[in-house]
Amino acid sequence: MPRICDGSKIGGMCMSEPNAGTDVLGMKSNAVYDSARDGFILNGTKMWITNGTLTGKETGDLFLVYARTGTEKRSDITQFVVEAGMEGFNVGQKITDKLGMRASPTAELVFENVFLPAKTHVVGDVNGATLCMMRNLEIERVALAAMAVGIARRSLDEMIAYASNRPAFGKSSLFGFGQIQKHISESYAEYMAGKCYLYAMANGLDLSAYGNGLDADGVKLYCATMAKNVADRAIQVMGGYGYCGEYTVERLWRDAKLLEIGGGTNESHHKNMTRDLHKLDGDKLE
Repeated sequence: MPRICDGSKIGGMCMSEPNAGTDVLGMKSNAVYDSARDGFILNGTKMWITNGTLTGKETGDLFLVYARTGTEKRSDITQFVVEAGMEGFNVGQKITDKLGMRASPTAELVFENVFLPAKTHVVGDVNGATLCMMRNLEIERVALAAMAVGIARRSLDEMIAYASNRPAFGKSSLFGFGQIQKHISESYAEYMAGKCYLYAMANGLDLSAYGNGLDADGVKLYCATMAKNVADRAIQVMGGYGYCGEYTVERLWRDAKLLEIGGGTNESHHKNMTRDLHKLDGDKLE
């Protein structure tokens, strides 16, 4: 893990599958215990894996992989460590031609009868990884909200700089036009609202506990769409220049769109939040 942290090794987490994204508990990857070898035999395919491969041929160095290990409950899931070079562990494909986040390598990873020793490659309790997975999703959603706030801030910086220096219709800058004032002022207000929500959520987040879901969903739901809208306004303020790569904001718009999908779709956040709010059963919000 120290080498993962210092960047000398490449690591990732494998949860989504070709037919199980938002419905993560519908995963089909499975690990069967082999008592004779005291280990698990892992089979399955994982999709949309960040850092899955850099070259398209070799996998990253180390991955935390979720797989089904029981049949009684949908939550019978265990977390495993899978390392590069293990027999049966390969790259299915490198995902290319993405709309955005093109600097983030994404891959499909395939596991075919990968043997994982029980003593060294099982993380936590067998069939006990679901709560860990949900807790990590909460943390991921806060991190993605932070990414959205950063995208909005850069979009605002670019929008303001361009509007300040572009003369039009006899005026020294675009700040003299009501339509542009609307784009900039609304973008700033939404950015600040998202930033405050993010910092409040991060400040109160208990990294060791599960149960932060309502606002982990909420902050990502708000900030992701906010960032996309602010980037869209930046393009609009810049006109044709905003549509071109030289002026950065078109990339920010493309990157922002992923945040409405990855780490939980907007629709999943709606479902999760209304479920949690319904549980209040008449109790007042703080």
